[in-house]
Amino acid sequence: MIPIKDTIKSRHAPVMTVIIIIANVLVFIYQLNLPPNALNRFLYVWGVVPARFFRPGWAEYMGYPHRTPLPLFTSMFLHGGWFHLIANMWALWIFGDNVEDRMGHFRFPIFYILCGLIASAANMVLYHSSPIPTIGASGAIAGVMGAYFILFPGARILVLMPIFFYPLFFEIPAVVYLLFWFILQFLSGTQALLSGAGQVGGIAFWAHIAGFISGIILLRVFIRKRSQSETYNRYYA
Repeated sequence: MIPIKDTIKSRHAPVMTVIIIIANVLVFIYQLNLPPNALNRFLYVWGVVPARFFRPGWAEYMGYPHRTPLPLFTSMFLHGGWFHLIANMWALWIFGDNVEDRMGHFRFPIFYILCGLIASAANMVLYHSSPIPTIGASGAIAGVMGAYFILFPGARILVLMPIFFYPLFFEIPAVVYLLFWFILQFLSGTQALLSGAGQVGGIAFWAHIAGFISGIILLRVFIRKRSQSETYNRYYA
């Protein structure tokens, strides 16, 4: 199921959501202009490579910088291709504006970054010996989706379900879509752990899981209380 849009209109312009999307696009354009060898080095230096943290001998042998937590942050702005970038930014656009609306422009990016840091750290610990860089904003976006799951369960998501060559569009409750997504991530991540396959198809399922759960947990800290003038039906179309 491919999400197309939700039915919740935000009351304020999603300034920080747009800035985050622009930042990701600009970094990706920079990546596209790097020669292959430089790009590979760039992803290994600024992506999260668990072996750099847990196998310092390997990192020294490979000539990579000493352990620094900075890649936990920078990896959130790196992507492996156009599809990776567009899929992540589209999900952030659908779910981010409403969560930002409820948190405010200042709290939202802090919440986003914290979810991303937790997601990256969790994935790094689970695959502590992996020499493969983990990149992408999906862990942070999963945190936004976790917050949306709690804040707007009654919203409806328009999804696209391709049936052979026929595009089928229909609406489902946000709580159903997000719960289905989370269960799929959990089952895929569990299968990857049990099989010892690591990140199946390059997808960091446990970063998604950790991000989603952290979004739910951190929501109480970052949610902005509404004034009486701001109360409205949060499920309206």
